[in-house]
Amino acid sequence: MTANNSDNPVVGVKEKVRAFVLEYAAGKGLTELKDDEPLLTTNIIDSLGSFRMIAFLEETFPLTIEDTDMVPENFQTLNDVESFVAGKLGKADGAAEQTPQAAPATAS
Repeated sequence: MTANNSDNPVVGVKEKVRAFVLEYAAGKGLTELKDDEPLLTTNIIDSLGSFRMIAFLEETFPLTIEDTDMVPENFQTLNDVESFVAGKLGKADGAAEQTPQAAPATAS
């Protein structure tokens, strides 16, 4: 409940992904989803759903999902997706922070 939660794009990842999955799987009768429930092996998310989830993540969060990121381990459960997104956002933030620091060092 800190004031900076709204500035942190990682906050709410799991709930946003849960809402996406529930909407996508509504025709399958899915009404609730546990954090550790398998998405791929239970066919909650099928191959088309995987691509839609990737598009959803790229549209919802400031990240780009590379071909090398598209492995089942990143999308097995809500917990896995949350960790994956947090990792991608952390790498993006780290790269952005390093760029301004490098410029003054080379200008000196």
